[in-house]
Amino acid sequence: MTITRSRLSLVSFLLVSLLLHAPLAAAAEPPKLNAADTAWMLTSSVLVLFMTLPGLALFYAGLVRMKNVLSVLMQCFAITCVVTLAWVFVAYSIAFGDGGAANAWYGGFAKSFMSGVDFKAIKGTIPETVFAMFQLTFAIITPALVLGAYAERVKFSGMLLFSLLWLIFVYCPIAHWVWGDGWLGKMNILDYAGGTVVHLNAGMAALVCALVLGKRRGFPETPMPPHNLAMTVTGACMLWVGWFGFNAGSALAADDRAGMAMIVTHIGAATAAFAWMVCEWVRYGKPSVLGAVTGMVAGLGTITPASGFVGPMGALVIGAAAGVLCFVATNFMKRALKVDDSLDVFPVHGVGGALGTTLTGVFAAAYLGGVGFPEKMTMGDQVLVQVTGVLAVAVWSGVVTWILLKVTDAVVGMRVQPEEEHEGLDTVLHNEKGYNL
Repeated sequence: MTITRSRLSLVSFLLVSLLLHAPLAAAAEPPKLNAADTAWMLTSSVLVLFMTLPGLALFYAGLVRMKNVLSVLMQCFAITCVVTLAWVFVAYSIAFGDGGAANAWYGGFAKSFMSGVDFKAIKGTIPETVFAMFQLTFAIITPALVLGAYAERVKFSGMLLFSLLWLIFVYCPIAHWVWGDGWLGKMNILDYAGGTVVHLNAGMAALVCALVLGKRRGFPETPMPPHNLAMTVTGACMLWVGWFGFNAGSALAADDRAGMAMIVTHIGAATAAFAWMVCEWVRYGKPSVLGAVTGMVAGLGTITPASGFVGPMGALVIGAAAGVLCFVATNFMKRALKVDDSLDVFPVHGVGGALGTTLTGVFAAAYLGGVGFPEKMTMGDQVLVQVTGVLAVAVWSGVVTWILLKVTDAVVGMRVQPEEEHEGLDTVLHNEKGYNL
């Protein structure tokens, strides 16, 4: 009997010890690669790069005049190359490095030249190489969005230098603030896929570029209609499809959050496009193709920060608000303020990004179909955090963009000569023509 009791006591002791130490053992396990998550993120990376090349390139190229179509295509292509090189050298480290004592503001230089990003490095459940590639596609499209504000009037060399500096001093710090364990992330800002980092950031930079660089020759007296709307619609369709990687891919996993992000992205885009069409129909008597695709882009930009946090009904409201408010903002900029933001980057992406980021603080509420707020946060608390993020990003992007424009202009110059602008950038800057008619 004594032996039996001793054995039972020993077994009980071992079982209790195993139960007590099991969580510690699990916590100590290294992260494991998930094949499904990896496959989805590889696909998402391709989709987001597809948004810039060829999506945004064709969308923008169709909107400019015939004499500048190649210059816009070339700018998108060149930005892809320059940003990729900078990402490898230092930009990835600034955005997603540890940062040390200054971690709240920037990621430091420890990951420069992709140090530590090797075959065995894992980020969550995917290889860090895949994470770095996915984030690179975001870094590519953001300065590419900005070029829509100064299309048809800047030097190629000025565009390259400005885009490089803007990536390092504007995009990367803001990406770190929100997604790299920076100060806005620690405040629990809700920005799922780039309402502040991408759209508001690019929109504010675009507004400053338009104001600093001035109007195109003849604006607004001379009509400057798109030269090829079929090209623009083709690019817009590619953007719509690619955006599923942009938003649903930001889950960094093939899970329920990615599924919801995908469906609300589609709902937001469709609702905004329809709302913009209705606004045009009422205001001008006819809905336009250009208005429909512009409304779609506005809806996509506006739903982006909310995509992983809101439900379908929230997406309907956000999409409708985007279609109406971005339509009003675009007309106000062009007709009342006469600001020559060539391809309407600020009223579409800037206004949309700010609107979507703010409304995320409302429609993320669980009783409105969202995922709920972080612990101990009320709707009022969350909206205050969202507005804080909007203001901080707008100020940083605006002020630093102004400084970088002045620096670039002093070094290589930004605007082409009036006679060169009149002749067209395709011939002047690249000695080529988009069409041989």
